[in-house]
Amino acid sequence: MSGKRLDVAKAARVVVKIGSSSLTTAGGQIDDQRIGGLTEVLVGRVRAGGQAVLVSSGAIAAGLAPLGLPRRPRDLATQQAAASVGQGLLMARYSAAFATQGVQAGQILLTADDLMRRAHYRNAQRTLSRLLELGILPVVNENDTVATDEIRFGDNDRLAALVAHVIRAGALILLSDVDGLYDMDPRRPGARRIPRVETRADLAGVSLGLAGRAVRGDLTTPGVATGVGTGGMVTKVDAALIATEAGIPTVVASAGQAAAALDGEPVGTYFAPHDRRPATRQLWLAHAAAARGRLMLDAGAVRAVLGGRASLLPAGITGVEGTFEAGDPVDLCGTDGRVIARGLVNYDVAEIPALMGRSTRELAAERGPEYEREVVHRDDLVLLARP
Repeated sequence: MSGKRLDVAKAARVVVKIGSSSLTTAGGQIDDQRIGGLTEVLVGRVRAGGQAVLVSSGAIAAGLAPLGLPRRPRDLATQQAAASVGQGLLMARYSAAFATQGVQAGQILLTADDLMRRAHYRNAQRTLSRLLELGILPVVNENDTVATDEIRFGDNDRLAALVAHVIRAGALILLSDVDGLYDMDPRRPGARRIPRVETRADLAGVSLGLAGRAVRGDLTTPGVATGVGTGGMVTKVDAALIATEAGIPTVVASAGQAAAALDGEPVGTYFAPHDRRPATRQLWLAHAAAARGRLMLDAGAVRAVLGGRASLLPAGITGVEGTFEAGDPVDLCGTDGRVIARGLVNYDVAEIPALMGRSTRELAAERGPEYEREVVHRDDLVLLARP
């Protein structure tokens, strides 16, 4: 067994995420005792001189009973109705639980769009930072009442990883009803908990037990849904890799191990951080932005973008798909259709066809100086494939 994880234990600012399945009873009701136990752990961290942000699922689960629903609905409209009823109920319980221990909680509702556009995520960053400065413990959730399928995170694990990056957290703790990552379904005989993950290579061939998937290079597929929540181990591993890419150590553990995980005890699975911390916009584009369209590139443009890290110019575009406006994220695709990069486009989709294959100098002479600009500037572009 490895020793104490001092980077987690000494982190000045932590993000803790808990899922719906860890907050509910066997009958699907929100469990006040579990909420009380979690808030006690977080308050202990705050009283020890740290700062904490809680990312909590459970709004939809909290709304099931008041609406007379026996299980989590499948259609988006009913999910949003349940979230509308449940969000206030869930926050009221958190506020009451924190208040009994002398801590004020503040609610933050986010959509992926809030972390995708520069002005929005900077505002989220300022709000979260100010709450922490004021001694408020933020409780964050996806804004399920307004998020659509196209702009939703899909699970709060990824949201937690992105929040950890935006507040520059020193550690991320992902709590669930499973006590870590196993080399196969933990319900199977012989399943072994993996105590530490250094790189993606350590995950080669690992079966993500409850999610029923083997780890491969790209971890973007949502996990299975349960009766009250979404996600699964695949989403936690995905979130852990997002966080460690940003230099944030991450622990995946069971809800009952929350205190031990925050204290740096060797529970759950520890994901070691990378040394570098990428720019916020690069991380958002890679992991938070949902592409609204696709730009097809010729071979020369692919080489320039991947090899030379150049901006995308109109001359290198051979096709366009989707519905997007200037400022929206789009995928850049190679000649084989594979996504090689993602970036913020400077033109509406209706303008692109007339620009394709033409030089910026030619376009500026014909249409005006405002057309002497990149379709996607390199500062607004993140590579998703290796050169």
